[in-house]
Amino acid sequence: MSAGTPADDFTLRDEALDALPIIDHVTSLLGLDGLLDTYVPERDQRVLLAPARALSVVMANLALGHAPLYALSEWVCTLDASLLGLAGSEVPLLNDDRVGRALLSLFDADRSTLLNALVLRAVERFNVDCSELHNDSTSIVLHGAYDDAVGLTRGGKATVVPARGHSKDHRPDLKQLVYILSVTADGAVPVAHRVEHGNTEDSTTHIATWDSLCALFDTRGFLYVADAKLATRENMDHIDSRGGRFVSVLPRTRKEDRAMRDWLVDHEANWTEAFTRPGRHVGDAPNVYETLEAPWPSAEGYRVIWCRSIAKFEHDAETRRARIASGIAAIDGLNQRLASPKTRLKDVVAIEVAARAALEVTSAARWVGFEVQEREEVRLRQESRGRPGTNTRYRRVTRLRHHLRFFVDEDLVARDAKSDGCWPLITNDRDMSEAQLLIAYKRQPNLERRHHQLKSDQFVAPMFLRDPARIEGLMACQFIALLIRALVELLVRRSMAEREITDITIYPEDRPCSAPSAKRILELFKGVTRHHLIDGEGHLVKTFSPTLTAKQLQLLDLLGISADRYL
Repeated sequence: MSAGTPADDFTLRDEALDALPIIDHVTSLLGLDGLLDTYVPERDQRVLLAPARALSVVMANLALGHAPLYALSEWVCTLDASLLGLAGSEVPLLNDDRVGRALLSLFDADRSTLLNALVLRAVERFNVDCSELHNDSTSIVLHGAYDDAVGLTRGGKATVVPARGHSKDHRPDLKQLVYILSVTADGAVPVAHRVEHGNTEDSTTHIATWDSLCALFDTRGFLYVADAKLATRENMDHIDSRGGRFVSVLPRTRKEDRAMRDWLVDHEANWTEAFTRPGRHVGDAPNVYETLEAPWPSAEGYRVIWCRSIAKFEHDAETRRARIASGIAAIDGLNQRLASPKTRLKDVVAIEVAARAALEVTSAARWVGFEVQEREEVRLRQESRGRPGTNTRYRRVTRLRHHLRFFVDEDLVARDAKSDGCWPLITNDRDMSEAQLLIAYKRQPNLERRHHQLKSDQFVAPMFLRDPARIEGLMACQFIALLIRALVELLVRRSMAEREITDITIYPEDRPCSAPSAKRILELFKGVTRHHLIDGEGHLVKTFSPTLTAKQLQLLDLLGISADRYL
């Protein structure tokens, strides 16, 4: 709460609601506060603020918009603290040290059981379909050396080790952790997460992830969808031998990929149209997807389904053309260096190394080749200094000049063009059609958007917590906040589908939106504030409730929240 401006003997006190009632609605359906009280109890009666209450504030803050831990008290002061389960006297207690200890309490608690119970409640109470699960990992960059974070145990639990690895944030200079997330196909609802050491290789994580999902849902019948790192013999055989189902992209490094691309050169493929999507931009032609079952299985005996996209077909051709043009330009630039008298490239070997490096940088080495040509340049120079005259003697000076002649392998270009727009999927499912498998895999970007929300909307990094145990506790809070946001999206989009509403005008200038995001939904309630008129003796005289806009009322209706309950 923030003090208003006194007028005569009265004071106006403001309480911002923002989107807190929406967050409170979702967390109440999940019973989050009760779960936190059960699994993160306060065993020391001297503690002024229970860790469960501090954690609920952290989760609400992450769901609405990230504020630093040291600024939580200032953030709560502007809000109706009762919506966060706090009494007025507890608000000043929210300092970064107390919140840090609460994160340690969450690490020490039985987090896996807490999160499993929460996810199962979300599945049951929001009727989430878990027959198809998607998995992917991302890197979480950390700022600092973390020299003391070497995986020491705390309470019998090993802590993660920040390390340098393959940074998906393109920050190889920073240490990182690997964050593994699994979501449903139905609304991309997060159902499981795990934090691993920063140098963990993605392909080694799938067996543990799949086993944990089987234990969580007590079934192995779901379709497990992941990227190309799943497609190793060990991973696929583990899932297949235990009655599971999977679909993944077959890596380009596999022999089956090259063999099928060669087959497409000499054979007329019988592609089958799978589905059509609208063009990405206004005026673009529809993107048609086609499928073709490979004539032979993978080396492990699994089905290989080839897919082709018209948009990707055009993109691949344009990308190859641009790379060839860049490769030729790189060779021309190198020729200009060779023509300069100050060039340091004097011998054939050095020139060949520079040319290969230039083609590698432009990714054109597959199609563009070169040949180093030599020619003698003859010049006449005076034997002595001075102005030349009739008796001046000259000597013949010969210098070896180099030139690069480039050429494009047209046959290889035509051969590669036969498989433009194509990529292979590998699966052990024998019942799903090629189109169904492709549609399932095309839902994988929904998971990637959750990673984007984690890093942008929830500002998971940069992170300055020095204790890996606190980091793991914070990542659990991030997961719960991501779950809350996903359920907000699910409620709105499901209500729109049930009422046959194709779009709602929640963007500026009343632009339509067919798939509202949690970020935009929550943003529309920013600044909603109620005002309390207080007399000179501190008594409440009157409360002035805010007037909600038509857009806000429509969203509350889609969320199943009455205006009275929100206010």
